[in-house]
Amino acid sequence: MAFNMNMFKIIDINSTISKINSQDIIILDIRDKKSFLDGHIKGAINLLNENINNFINKTEKNKSIIVYCYHGNSSQNAAKFLAKCGFSDVYSLKGGYEEWELKINRR
Repeated sequence: MAFNMNMFKIIDINSTISKINSQDIIILDIRDKKSFLDGHIKGAINLLNENINNFINKTEKNKSIIVYCYHGNSSQNAAKFLAKCGFSDVYSLKGGYEEWELKINRR
């Protein structure tokens, strides 16, 4: 289930899995490099200050994007920022990687 937050939507884990399995989607992990290297959603890109401008400039604005952080709070700001940069289908993962780890990786 996705909830509209004006410029981006909050998406739960089950909806995220459905999107990953059914369409070409970009997954962005905004956690620090060490956390990313310790574990991340398969196929995720670690979006950092060093590569964000390159990502914004080289990525099609109509691509679907799911952003996640540790707990699902910072990713909302990142999703809002990306929507303001012109991306039209942006989501923030509710519960972040912590919830993903609990529900998906520890099954």
